[in-house]
Amino acid sequence: MNEAIESLSILPVSSRLIMQAHKILLESVRGKDKLPGEYRTSQNWIGGATIKDAVFIPPQHSDMADLLSDLENFLNNHSINVPHLIKIAISHYQFETIHPFLDGNGRVGRLLITLYLVDNKLLTKPTLYLSDFFEKHRQLYYDNLTTVRTNNDLTQWIKYFLTAVIETSVNGVDTFQKILQLRTEIEEKKIVTLGKKLSLAKKVINYLYKYPIITLNYLVEELSISKQTANEIIKDFVNLGILKELTGQKRNRMYLFEEYVNLFKK
Repeated sequence: MNEAIESLSILPVSSRLIMQAHKILLESVRGKDKLPGEYRTSQNWIGGATIKDAVFIPPQHSDMADLLSDLENFLNNHSINVPHLIKIAISHYQFETIHPFLDGNGRVGRLLITLYLVDNKLLTKPTLYLSDFFEKHRQLYYDNLTTVRTNNDLTQWIKYFLTAVIETSVNGVDTFQKILQLRTEIEEKKIVTLGKKLSLAKKVINYLYKYPIITLNYLVEELSISKQTANEIIKDFVNLGILKELTGQKRNRMYLFEEYVNLFKK
């Protein structure tokens, strides 16, 4: 996500950007052996053990160049008088229908939504995370995509998509407000008790907002402090209820910024 957004300064939302993101996305995860960063050169299908009992069969790979070119032109045609959210709803449907990769199509398709919104200045940061809504309502997600294909009807899909945007946005704003409340409580009521360590404590807190699960060695490396200093500040944070030890071990301990992480689980 971060690398793709950086690339938007020199690339439009395009096949090149999508393939670049796909290559990064599949590093050392499921699908790493299925042509990362390359469009498929064979037929694929969705659902079913074989193509004969597949739930959906995407277009043949020989047709993909024209289909992807059409999608790219649609995404970057600023003379089309269609609201951005509806435009990216249609584009997401079209991408998932083309299914251009052997694996990772869902992940890249969801990434495409955020990239488009950032590229068109509707977002300044990748703060709209629709994946959670799609996962919670997975069957509706698939059903509404299928309805477009079987009934030539985009309306229900667009309604579902806009509902996802509304619910995710409301939850996102609520989460951000709670993060600010948590930050105020920690900085004004907890770490102020650390006296001379306050400057370091603020650095640790800022680090935890980015990496809420840490180890002693992570802190040593990231903040360029000694192991003794890192160990002392971690103990202080555990005593203040900011960090929670996860492993129960004496060595290689991991610590969680639990209150912060819990805000994203609701």
